[in-house]
Amino acid sequence: MKTKILPQRFSVAPMLDWTDRHCRYFHRLMSKRAVLYTEMVTTGAIIHGKGDYLAFNTEEHPVVLQLGGSHPAEMAHCAKLAEQRGYDAININVGCPSDRVQNGMFGACLMANPHLVADCVKAMQDATDIPVSVKTRIGIDDSDEYYFLQDFIATVADAGCQQFVVHARKAWLKGLSPKENREIPPLNYQRVHQLKQDFPALDISINGGIKTLVEAAEQLQQLDGVMIGREAYANPYLLSQVDSLLYGDAPQTLTEHEVVRQMIPYIERQMQEGARFWHIARHMLGLFQGQPGARQWRRLLSEQGHLSSATPALLLQALSKVPEVAAE
Repeated sequence: MKTKILPQRFSVAPMLDWTDRHCRYFHRLMSKRAVLYTEMVTTGAIIHGKGDYLAFNTEEHPVVLQLGGSHPAEMAHCAKLAEQRGYDAININVGCPSDRVQNGMFGACLMANPHLVADCVKAMQDATDIPVSVKTRIGIDDSDEYYFLQDFIATVADAGCQQFVVHARKAWLKGLSPKENREIPPLNYQRVHQLKQDFPALDISINGGIKTLVEAAEQLQQLDGVMIGREAYANPYLLSQVDSLLYGDAPQTLTEHEVVRQMIPYIERQMQEGARFWHIARHMLGLFQGQPGARQWRRLLSEQGHLSSATPALLLQALSKVPEVAAE
């Protein structure tokens, strides 16, 4: 029997315009264990787009492709391509609430059509040997009773999906922007905990509003995994403690300064291949959050990093603004 899940005790959420391959390479320097997700990629982009939407660095493993789509044959085709490229797993987006996503008939609006999601899961699993999971909300619009979520999970699980990531907020498909949908609908962690109690055989991770690894550890007492999004991006050095605190590994020893120095050869390679400095450095702005010199670090990179003349030397210049404390 083929493996149906990719264990993900801790993962970094797929975030559009944020978690690109440069961001994931950067994050991987600080945690070997965290499961990393791509930004959502639509089946249309993969099938009809002119760019390579499946590129990633081998250092990123374990890495999950998040797919947006609702046509089972197209989802299966893209799943097969992802498997051929070496992705560790695929995740179906049933959580994004933006109008653009709804017009394409994918994202959170799919919660109203669990049988179509189930058809996509089955088609993808028939086409590939890598795990397929679903990321969803706890409800949409006025369909926010527990039985609505319960029915959705049961229907999709019956098709063979054994792993779900649940954002513990409902989504308003009309009237709220994607940003507001991440903040205004109230969090309901208990509803996700109830899912695990009702579906103990399923692998269930929770997402939404979790900012510390202490909070993550608390959630792991009741659930299989925790996914952190914006906090992992705004305060990336948080990831340096994931392997030790949540997996029991030896502590990660790279300091923030050493992380920056390890990024320089990567940036040099990417710039030789046509990448711009800012496209990579922008992910590093929060590295020194809360430390003396952090504001100067951010300011220098923000003001000069987007210039076409910017090079990795700017990183070292910005780094000099942050006092380096010798490791004890």
